[in-house]
Amino acid sequence: MLRGEVVGLRARMAADTEILHTELYENVDEWARASVQPWTPVPLGGASPYAVRGADRKEVLASGTAGFSVVELASGELAGVSSLWGIDTHHRCAHIGIGLRPAFRGRGLGADVVRVLSRYAFITLGLRRVQLETLSDNRAMIAVAEKTGFTREGTLRSALWVNGRFADDVVFGLLDTEFSG
Repeated sequence: MLRGEVVGLRARMAADTEILHTELYENVDEWARASVQPWTPVPLGGASPYAVRGADRKEVLASGTAGFSVVELASGELAGVSSLWGIDTHHRCAHIGIGLRPAFRGRGLGADVVRVLSRYAFITLGLRRVQLETLSDNRAMIAVAEKTGFTREGTLRSALWVNGRFADDVVFGLLDTEFSG
């Protein structure tokens, strides 16, 4: 398990799938705001984006995604999901993604998740750059990016189709030389 101050990032377990699918996937409006993939009805189980996939280290790196369940250390409860995705070992970069269950939002967990993922990217994987993107109205994620040392690099205007309208996507980046965690 990767540990931060208040969260731990661990491999996904079968018991996590139903909770994550129900709270993060079945909320269509939230899914549309958090994912670049359109929502489609999928049953709980193997088709769920939160289903446990048996992959070894080589498969994870070949797929370009390292996914984790987020656990609040104090309570031991499942708080959400996080990932490094788009891992590019040639250019030594990746993207950060997080999704917290509604009951765990606004409790300061997001910044710790981003710090732990950044440390994993830079120290364990030897990456040079991590990037995160968020909707321009996602004040919480923008605050997390700024708090954790990311630089706002720009806004992609009307880049995302979200709940029936185009929305701006804000891009943040962090280099290994800027990381202090």
